[in-house]
Amino acid sequence: MNQIPDNFISVKERIAAAAGRSGRAPDSIKLVTVTKGRSITEIQTVLAAGVTDIGENRVQEAQQKYEPIHSSLAASGLQMCEWHLVGHLQRNKVKSALEMFSLIHSVDSLRLLAEIARRAEGREQQAEILIQINTTGEASKFGLDSEDVFGFLEKSQMYSGVRIVGLMTMGMLSSSPEVNRPAFASLRTLSEKITAEKFPSITMQYLSMGMTNDFEVAIEEGANLVRIGRAIFETTI
Repeated sequence: MNQIPDNFISVKERIAAAAGRSGRAPDSIKLVTVTKGRSITEIQTVLAAGVTDIGENRVQEAQQKYEPIHSSLAASGLQMCEWHLVGHLQRNKVKSALEMFSLIHSVDSLRLLAEIARRAEGREQQAEILIQINTTGEASKFGLDSEDVFGFLEKSQMYSGVRIVGLMTMGMLSSSPEVNRPAFASLRTLSEKITAEKFPSITMQYLSMGMTNDFEVAIEEGANLVRIGRAIFETTI
């Protein structure tokens, strides 16, 4: 547990170095600390170390942590954190997701987008979402194919309850970060093409890509939102 703050500092230093290599300021990169499978105590430790954004893969697990974490932050006088849903979202969990998450990274179908919009409108809010793109071509991964994105975005215009603010992708699981450079570069190129189309109410504010194994390469290729868990919580990384 005592290693967590040191790991967090190390990750921040690596983010800063990667940002420098891509000609950007370190504070232009947002770190989402992924807390899947982590205890309340571990999460409290990273928040005390300075983490401001945490990510969960599953709605059900987040529900078990959300209130205890917010209560402990309030009691300690620490800044409230932002919650990100970084895993696949089922339509029957949308209502619960909107009660907790500030940003949903993993929207990959028009049916899911429509359900998010419907639920958000019922809450008199506009949900911020990222569109998940499958840039590796792996059948095991969720995400739209790149060639389907523009048609998806055109159809998304009819749903006022959501605001698309960027793209997300997942690299291949590999010991070599360089394996995923083409996938990350592809997402950056796609975001630039979307920006050029000037879709109403759609921005490419975020490129969510890069995890423990490959976040430095992702930043070099344009990521400004990285999702890191093991490098912060484990002593062997």
